[in-house]
Amino acid sequence: MDLTRLQYFVAVAEAGSFSRAAAALHLSQPALSRQVLLLEEELGQRLLERTGRGATPTDSGEALLVHARAIFELTAQARADMAERQRSPRGRLTIGLPPRVAHVLTADLVQGFLQQFPDAAITVEENLSLRLREWLVAGRVDLAVLFDPPHSPQLQTETLVREPMVLISTEPLPPKVRLAAVAQRSLVMPRGPHALRQLLESYTRPRGMQLKMVAEVDSVQTVLSLVARGVADTVLPLSATRAWIYPQTLHVAAMVAPAIRNRLVLAVPKARPGTQLSRYASQLLRTLVQQHFGDAEPLAGA
Repeated sequence: MDLTRLQYFVAVAEAGSFSRAAAALHLSQPALSRQVLLLEEELGQRLLERTGRGATPTDSGEALLVHARAIFELTAQARADMAERQRSPRGRLTIGLPPRVAHVLTADLVQGFLQQFPDAAITVEENLSLRLREWLVAGRVDLAVLFDPPHSPQLQTETLVREPMVLISTEPLPPKVRLAAVAQRSLVMPRGPHALRQLLESYTRPRGMQLKMVAEVDSVQTVLSLVARGVADTVLPLSATRAWIYPQTLHVAAMVAPAIRNRLVLAVPKARPGTQLSRYASQLLRTLVQQHFGDAEPLAGA
């Protein structure tokens, strides 16, 4: 059923006259009469009794009026709902964050997101960058912050910051230390799949350096606790030193020859169109990463 013709029929029935309805609709009377006639032909029955004084609905016309008013009320409600969704979208957004990033950003991220979109919901998935990357491709998360992800044709990535990697110890250190010297120290680091471990080994292996790994734990906070106990040193991004909560004096040395920097990357699936929710969350993450990783080096022109 053509809704425009239905609207014309209602206008005539409520005006009680083709001429008055035509004037209100800014149509010629013959054009309006033609549209109502086509609706009657479509339904196979007369809807209006045409008299010298105007037009009145038939029994079928009265029944159709009830349906038509309900249809137009639902249409108006649908328009209002869509307009409200545009102003305050509903739905759920799932964001993936590595544990160290999640520990720093989640509270501000959730609060800022819900202040902007009170009718929406947000889920934060915490896992290693390798797993989050797989979830992005599989559609389990909508966007994610990753450490040094390998290139994927399925993902669009944007480097947010580069962080200098530093040697951390409770023993006094020089201001700078060469990578070769780092490889000779006893270290505690995350295990192989962890992005930080992979990054360090991507520099040591090609140079034939064997790391002296005395312990492997995935939690950065646990790594720092072992350093505080004097078990070993570690290599972490400079911003990780903010998590130092121990009474022992913390010593940090910049790594040189070569300097190593990791990348904190915002990643979204190329095949999935952006939404108002995901675009806002992406911008919020950009802002929060700059605020909370202030020791990192912003990537100029990225």
